[in-house]
Amino acid sequence: MDNGFFKNIEKKTGVNMKDIFELANSLQNANFKDEKTVRNVIRRVSQIANRPVAKEMEDKIVQSIVNDGKKLDFNTISQMLNKK
Repeated sequence: MDNGFFKNIEKKTGVNMKDIFELANSLQNANFKDEKTVRNVIRRVSQIANRPVAKEMEDKIVQSIVNDGKKLDFNTISQMLNKK
């Protein structure tokens, strides 16, 4: 893809695209039935987006993914980042 495209995204979101690609790569083989893994992903997304996630909200997200089987995909992550 065009490097200018990514620079525009970085400019609009304030999120480093290198961080996004590293996160996406780490998600490819992640076990989303494992609570620890899901919590680590939530914390990483929170850190990248510079948006703190309250413990109560983290617990709800973990429950919805681990127990209820909701998917954590790039769209979900994107929505979390866009709420910045």
